[in-house]
Amino acid sequence: MAKSTGKALVIVESPAKARTIAKFLGANYLVEASIGHVRDLPAGKKEVPEKFKAEPWAYLGVNTDADFEPLYIVPDEKKKQVKKLKDALKQADELYLATDEDREGEAISWHLQELLKPKVPVHRLVFHEITKEAIQNALSATRKIDDSLVKAQETRRILDRLYGFDMSNLLWRKIGKGTSAGRVQSVAVRLIVDRERERIAFVDSTYWDLGAVFATAAGEPLQATLSTVDGRRIPRGNDFDSTTGQLKNQDLLQMNEVQANELAEKLRKADFKVTKVEVKPFTERPRPPFTTSTLQQEANRKLGFTAKRTMSAAQRLYENGYITYMRTDSMTLSKEAISAARNLVTSEYGQDFLHPDVRVYKGKVKNAQEAHEAIRPAGTPFRVPETIRGELDSDQFRLFDLIWKRTVACQMADAKKQRISISIEGGGATFTASGTSILFEGFLRAYVEGSDNPELELANKDTLLPNVQSSDPLDAKELEPKGHTTQPPARYTEASLTRTLEEKGIGRPSTYASIIGTITDERRNYIVKKGSALVPTWRAFSVTRLMETHFGTLVDYEFTAELEDFLDSISRDEGDRDDYLRKFYFGDDSTDKHNVGLKHRLVEKLDKIDPKESAMFTLGTPTEGEHLEEVFVRVGKFGPYLEQGDRTASIPDGLPPDEMDLQKGLELLEAGQVEEEPIGSDPETGKPIYLKVGRFGPYIQLGEPDDPEKRNQGLLQGMEVADLTLELACKLLTLPRTLGEHPESKAPVQAFDGRYGPYIKCEKDTRSLPAGVSPLEVTFQEALDLLKQPKTRGRGTPKEPLKMFEKPSPITEKEVKILEGRFGPYVTDGETNASLRKGMEPKEMTFEAALDLLAERAAKGPTKKKKKKATKKKATKKKVAKKKTTKKKAAKKKGVAKKKA
Repeated sequence: MAKSTGKALVIVESPAKARTIAKFLGANYLVEASIGHVRDLPAGKKEVPEKFKAEPWAYLGVNTDADFEPLYIVPDEKKKQVKKLKDALKQADELYLATDEDREGEAISWHLQELLKPKVPVHRLVFHEITKEAIQNALSATRKIDDSLVKAQETRRILDRLYGFDMSNLLWRKIGKGTSAGRVQSVAVRLIVDRERERIAFVDSTYWDLGAVFATAAGEPLQATLSTVDGRRIPRGNDFDSTTGQLKNQDLLQMNEVQANELAEKLRKADFKVTKVEVKPFTERPRPPFTTSTLQQEANRKLGFTAKRTMSAAQRLYENGYITYMRTDSMTLSKEAISAARNLVTSEYGQDFLHPDVRVYKGKVKNAQEAHEAIRPAGTPFRVPETIRGELDSDQFRLFDLIWKRTVACQMADAKKQRISISIEGGGATFTASGTSILFEGFLRAYVEGSDNPELELANKDTLLPNVQSSDPLDAKELEPKGHTTQPPARYTEASLTRTLEEKGIGRPSTYASIIGTITDERRNYIVKKGSALVPTWRAFSVTRLMETHFGTLVDYEFTAELEDFLDSISRDEGDRDDYLRKFYFGDDSTDKHNVGLKHRLVEKLDKIDPKESAMFTLGTPTEGEHLEEVFVRVGKFGPYLEQGDRTASIPDGLPPDEMDLQKGLELLEAGQVEEEPIGSDPETGKPIYLKVGRFGPYIQLGEPDDPEKRNQGLLQGMEVADLTLELACKLLTLPRTLGEHPESKAPVQAFDGRYGPYIKCEKDTRSLPAGVSPLEVTFQEALDLLKQPKTRGRGTPKEPLKMFEKPSPITEKEVKILEGRFGPYVTDGETNASLRKGMEPKEMTFEAALDLLAERAAKGPTKKKKKKATKKKATKKKVAKKKTTKKKAAKKKGVAKKKA
């Protein structure tokens, strides 16, 4: 029998959380981290235990023949940590599983119990903020693991595996490498593609009105806009049909520029007076405290954070005890939190700004994975942001400040405003002016919500109008015709996509960050960002069309939302998991739309799906010119391109699908044909010189496409194709230029045009060329002078630390510092290096945050070094692959690859 130690083992997910909790528990508790999940389904057949590898379901990691029993393994990178936990458990008399309180956290606790097989009492420890009081309260109210929550998480994991593995495999075979499908991912991509389709179908319209500036009797200016002429209303943007460009109501007056100018001329002779002044007071109420979804949306709008960046900062704030649990659908606040918020309103803003009654918010989400509260500052009383600025990095502080203000504002008084509308008439025309003024700021003193629509946000700003009365005469000082063009529906941003997914009940807010990260992953090439807008690629169009045509149910918005509801029902111990999975994967005779029968459908569709159909998009047929064949966008293995009969042309990277119309397509096709004619011959070799347009823009090619010794050279930054001459092309082909021999080393000094701009090089020593100095024109002496200057960047020169911490590492006892590395800043303690996450500011990083990163990196074990033999083998394969690609591209230019696209 093991000897009693009187100690308890507490297991949480992360080292940061472990360190924070350890401060509150004392010497009788040992706190360790699981570092996320300790078991999972195998990532592929290689990870499947040998005895199961021959099973037909092995590649899935789910035994579809035995009630969908999952096969769990401990990944290699987690084995060291699991051993550490097992050793710690041997020294404990009790085990507390203190993982997060959502489905994932409950599942991690269950896996720990299954894996560790404890022979001591086990307690499930649940809290939604990491404060001393919350931890002590949780210790006195432990519970058992909630099997229903575990089952819901497990069902979601199995469904995602059944959907993702098989569908992704089909997409790889039919569309190409890097494509993947997912239960929520594919629907999110479809939403973005649907919005782009709306933009493609959009027909803009132009309409004119008049802007006027009137002067009151006191000489004050009053700006107004034409609203009616002879009783007919002037249209606005939403009065037009987006697909036809026509007015929905033909009674409205749509003027052109000539008519607007004629009307302005006529009205300059008219007399104007105020006919109506209407004042409407209204109140504006504060928004509820943050849920996961609204926090992601607001951080995107106000701070420019991606969902992933928001959740990363929120995770660190939670684990270090600054905010409550950040994965929640709840809008409610505890009595203590409400009291803390109301006390802060009084102390920070005054009694007049406190709402007379306690505000209570309730969400509409019926979801068993809700935490007990909305996201708010942890503990009571709330700490004021400025008092903890020095403890947080930039992202954490800005996010905490946002959460603090939103929480406090929700208990503040309503803002009182008034809207003033003024009607002005003269010459048969009516002008209107409107303005809003704040009578009492209320909660706006603390917090103003951001907007997805900048124009609407601008329109809602206060506009003060001069004091006028009905019948007051006005003098028209300016009457200016103004043209307007209707705008297509705005593309999704991360904030608006998150809001739409939540409104449709697709996925869960806690997963949105990873979903958006997946669909914007460059390797998949589905979604690219243009500013903050999410733009689908032609590959996304192709994948979405294939899914809609052959697996429509799987990307149906309603079906996906109902599936999420089913997972919720399992967490409430109401749904039949096995029956649902059988319908989904094998199917039955029912007409239920959840009767997908995915396995049989995949087999049935494999031979029926023609990848050409989903990868071909028509732009239309020209009605004049030499070439009258239909023009298509084709999505090939090497990217999208245009096709018209025998003609093909590349589509430049970054050109959004909604800008690719018939006219643009014909322009690119014409430019593509010009490429095939050489611009001249190289005087030294006699080889032809071509101007080509590739994925990354125009470039020069010396030699025929099938010439094994052909050379390419990109245009220099700032060069225009129109300025290219044969002489300039020959100069470009001299790069890299040898300028002379270094007087000391006797090595050649050369000028290059590289990926990051022009530079000079002598042996391993390099220097960037200053702005405005061309590699075609830099002189030998200028190059020597640059090489004498100290190197400011590069791996060869030791760099000063970006930040040094005063305390040494408690593990290595060496100094902890942040350095600039080849791939960005990283923190080191002399033995372990850990990259800073995106958005982390090195100078604002705290010592504790640095230790968190080092602990997480150390827990993953040392980086596996590549074997020399494997490296050589891989390099050989790469060369062969490159050769094949070159041949295919050459074949495509000859017109052969057209059949294979």
